Amino acid sequence: MCLTYATGETTVQGDSQTFHGHDASTGEETGPEFPVSTEADVAQACESAASAVAAYRATSSEDRAAFLEAIGDEIMALGDELLERAHTESGLPLARLTGERGRTVNQLRLFAEVVRSDRWRGVRIDPAMPDREPMPRPDLRLRKVPLGPVAVFGASNFPLAFSTAGGDTASALASGCPVVVKGHPAHPGTDAMVAGAITKAAKKCGMPEGVFGHLQGPGNELGAALVRDPRIAAVGFTGSRGGGLALLKIAQQRDVPIPVFAEMSSVNPVILLPEALASRGAALGEAFIGSLTMGAGQFCTNPGLVLAVEGEGLAAFEKAASEAMADQSAQTMLTTGIRDAYAHGKQVLGGKSAVERLATGKSGDGKTCEAAELFAVSGSAVLADDSLMEEVFGAASLIVRCADQEELQAVLRAMEGQLTATLHMDEGDRPAAGELLPILEMLCGRILANGWPTGVEVAHAMVHGGPFPATSDGRTTSVGTMAIERFLRPVCYQDIPAELLPPELQDGAGVPKLLDGEPE
Repeated sequence: MCLTYATGETTVQGDSQTFHGHDASTGEETGPEFPVSTEADVAQACESAASAVAAYRATSSEDRAAFLEAIGDEIMALGDELLERAHTESGLPLARLTGERGRTVNQLRLFAEVVRSDRWRGVRIDPAMPDREPMPRPDLRLRKVPLGPVAVFGASNFPLAFSTAGGDTASALASGCPVVVKGHPAHPGTDAMVAGAITKAAKKCGMPEGVFGHLQGPGNELGAALVRDPRIAAVGFTGSRGGGLALLKIAQQRDVPIPVFAEMSSVNPVILLPEALASRGAALGEAFIGSLTMGAGQFCTNPGLVLAVEGEGLAAFEKAASEAMADQSAQTMLTTGIRDAYAHGKQVLGGKSAVERLATGKSGDGKTCEAAELFAVSGSAVLADDSLMEEVFGAASLIVRCADQEELQAVLRAMEGQLTATLHMDEGDRPAAGELLPILEMLCGRILANGWPTGVEVAHAMVHGGPFPATSDGRTTSVGTMAIERFLRPVCYQDIPAELLPPELQDGAGVPKLLDGEPE
């Protein structure tokens, strides 16, 4: 048995299967053995989470905020050992992981601020109007309540910020939902350390038993069993389209379907407008390669598609980008499986007759190293073959040479839903950009100007989501404080006696609210 509970320890009982983590640079087994969680472990974790629902949703805002802050403190207390373990298992540089740890802790603290402010409750009060014509209005009071236990799936490419204590876990705990995490098998040692930090924080803060559970193991059966469990009320997932759609199907086929908030795939188009290309095409080409190859291209916001109208400016961009690409050393990728999928994706893309290979980065000796690549194709070819717009997860990108602005717009309209879209423009490009904005609003969740999509700020106004298949539900976000809304639902109380109302709905409660539609 392999379970971590918020008030217990990881335990092993009986003859259980085990698995190892792997060194990302060599592909060799590393670290201790980890017991593989069983379906019995899933059932036990879900039962414990369900038993914790009533007590955890009843915790005060201050106590819940303190719990989130304590998790951050315990993660920081793990020190360099956590970073070194994550570095070994993911191949990500220590500097990158140091920043990711800071982001993880900061988003926990940001959610604590939201919880402490009571803004998450969404209180609305429409007082009774007994004399209103033609019909009286009853007393109506609304608040948002937690859905129940949430299953969270750790991501491979962010072993801290999108994994055991990442945004899905932080937002679910902030909403008052217990969490059961299915750790990613690419970094089990990192997950185990962070799970221990959450367990320790829960003990210190007196949280109910079962508020947090952690399951480990390779393969898909464990995750499928978790989503099927009738006590799970929602799912948070970051990963491949295939994985997200599989979980979505399982969730929809349950006797009681549940929401799956899956962030899946995106090529994040970058649009280079004519004036910007004419004035700084070469500089844009060099900067683009820096964004494309960051973290071996293993970002969900990686710029996998570039659109521009053919001309001298685009030629300068391509020349600079190709020269910069040729100087790029191959980087260690997260796993051999991801490396193999990336190599296959490049082979398929480069094998299409309409596609031109512009540049290839330097090769590497590591088992999980793979060179960056840059391709080009005409806009008409893309419109004839939409498979050219599919994601290749890694440091590969396709430049789409459009005949004119009309063809560029046609390509954008033909694209699937995306997480981001970026406009590079100078002042003279603003009319063209204005024409594109309505198209981009329908296409993606975040529109950038004169920047690069890699890097997602954790903030109140951030949206990390987008129309399907970028996410399974484009109405929300997995980054930023609005993420808490995913795990809440509204309940209206009509003419309920005052003494029976939840405290925050009683007169004089002092929580933020809309009173008769106006902020009080």
